[in-house]
Amino acid sequence: MTGQKVLSDITSRTLDAGEYPLLSKIKDPSDLRDIPIEQLEELCAEIRKFLIEQLSSNPGHFASSMGAVELTVALHYVFNTPYDRIVWDVGHQAYSHKLLTGRSGKFHTNRKLGGISGFPSPTESEYDSFTAGHASNSISAALGMSVASALKKESPDRNIVAVIGDASISGGLAFEGLNNAANTNSNLLIILNDNDMSIDRNVGSLNGYLAHLTTTKAYNNARYNVYKLLRKAHVVNEKSKGRILRFNNSLKSLITREQNIFEGLNIRYFGPFDGHDLPRIIRILQDIKDLKGPRILHLRTVKGKGFQAAEDDPAVWHAPGKFNPDNGERVRSHSKDSDHPKFQDVMGKTLVSLASKNDKIVAITAAMPSGTSINLMQEAFPKRTFDVGISEGHAVTFAAGLAKDGMLPYVAIYSSFLQRAYDNIIHDIAILNLPVTLCIDRAGLVGEDGVTHHGAFDLAYLRAVPNMQIAAPADGETLRSLLYASQLPDREGPWAIRYPRGTCYDNGKMIENIKVGTGKQLSEGTDVTLLTIGAVLDDSIQAVKELEKENISIAHYDMIWLKPLDEQILLQCAESGRPIVTVEDGSLEGGFGSEVLEWLNDNGYSIPTIRLGLPDSFVSHGSVSQLKGLCGIDRQSIVEAIRRAAKGGRTRTVKSTKEEQK
Repeated sequence: MTGQKVLSDITSRTLDAGEYPLLSKIKDPSDLRDIPIEQLEELCAEIRKFLIEQLSSNPGHFASSMGAVELTVALHYVFNTPYDRIVWDVGHQAYSHKLLTGRSGKFHTNRKLGGISGFPSPTESEYDSFTAGHASNSISAALGMSVASALKKESPDRNIVAVIGDASISGGLAFEGLNNAANTNSNLLIILNDNDMSIDRNVGSLNGYLAHLTTTKAYNNARYNVYKLLRKAHVVNEKSKGRILRFNNSLKSLITREQNIFEGLNIRYFGPFDGHDLPRIIRILQDIKDLKGPRILHLRTVKGKGFQAAEDDPAVWHAPGKFNPDNGERVRSHSKDSDHPKFQDVMGKTLVSLASKNDKIVAITAAMPSGTSINLMQEAFPKRTFDVGISEGHAVTFAAGLAKDGMLPYVAIYSSFLQRAYDNIIHDIAILNLPVTLCIDRAGLVGEDGVTHHGAFDLAYLRAVPNMQIAAPADGETLRSLLYASQLPDREGPWAIRYPRGTCYDNGKMIENIKVGTGKQLSEGTDVTLLTIGAVLDDSIQAVKELEKENISIAHYDMIWLKPLDEQILLQCAESGRPIVTVEDGSLEGGFGSEVLEWLNDNGYSIPTIRLGLPDSFVSHGSVSQLKGLCGIDRQSIVEAIRRAAKGGRTRTVKSTKEEQK
């Protein structure tokens, strides 16, 4: 269940040699290097054909991997992987990498329970140098590897390559890595895969800078050819390189009246080049791979390359779901859940409605407007909506500044990405008790994206922050009601509203008098108390109905609020003496169940309590229903826990005396 390790009993399929004459021969990159360079473009065509075939029926990240095929082939062709290391940023583009490193026969298990991960993972393959899933970490990690290799005096020299996209390089961590790389003795090579896209269209001045970089194609050709000629003639060597580089940079800045941001950091820059010109990429990599010092190779690629529908709309085709491989028509879901709205859409539509009546409301997201439904605010109120790019920490502090001067900011970020802004939440929002609302999307188990994307920890890590008020709605009505309450004049301090990926029951109504720290009772009972919070409600209700047939009487409460807890409900349950079962779609360590136990202990109660939640381990990928079962928070697990609790019966001594507590 934990991590992303591939199960050993997965059936490996043999690729049809007639359909894939080159790809079928590649078991690892050494086989790739045996292919004549003239045939590599044929291999790229086979890889794209294979990805279209596979991902049309087993969905994954499509457009990014289609755009990075030539780049991936060139890297494994030139570098001696796995001794030489490739560090992928995010990993959306790494499917070709998996095919070339022995996983083509298992690719049909991609993102499935027990199958290969949708992201690079060192627990899965020695070719996956570092964990990928969150943006902007590749440069820092690769720099650490490069410095470690130098300190160990490894021989032969180990090449370390960081592959980062134009969206990821705008993140603060990437800039920290670049700054450190410029002042650290390393031979780090950074590949900037520039496709002018992230998931949604790129934003920010850096993207515009990359798109209009003054280093023209003609200039680069001349400079690169002169460099090779001088190096071959021994006019340029490593000792003189720095002096010549600085002179060249100064001369170019004088002529163009602009400074290359990378060379301004004294990082050698090559590009931009066509990222689909495979022979040229190989030649350039062969020429620069043994250079000393940090350098950047800037490649321009097309997201979705080779599949017209994806090239035309790369944002939609980032992860398009199932589709017809012949005409690009996407397959629409016809499940019963498709009749219900998504949590994120309830949030987005409600925010638009509230903003139309309250001009203090502003919306912020970090490169995920469509993923969080903040795009609805963008359309309705473009001047009051801000996509700050892959900069979660900045998003939170930016919101704090807005709140400090009278606005009501709503920051919509995925739970696992919000982890990156923890200090900003504490230092910039909570200390000043500012009215910022964190709309935490993808909370709890997210399914096939796996270990790096599960929103397992937000309840636990936010609960510890003073002034923070935390709610977890289980349905659309409660989410809408919480958003309404969050913008009322008497609202105080920071709020966090967390909700899962997927659809919700929604009656279209709103509770206008919802109170902070107030839950609701769903059923009365005499045998067991069931306390739930958030999206586990549906399974819990089904469990209660099933156990009613066994004459087990259950008092069920939807707590809604983690902080503050509804102490009136807890007092009533504790006084009854009934055993308690708590259920949450979050980490058991420090989460909702822990807080219930702490309250019972602090108030002198000794009540048998069973806690259900996510384990103290990293949960792998699979469908949400499969993972709920493995983690013990599905309907059947709740039924079994309640049965165990009911067998224990009521506690005899409900509350200790004050003397005993002393």
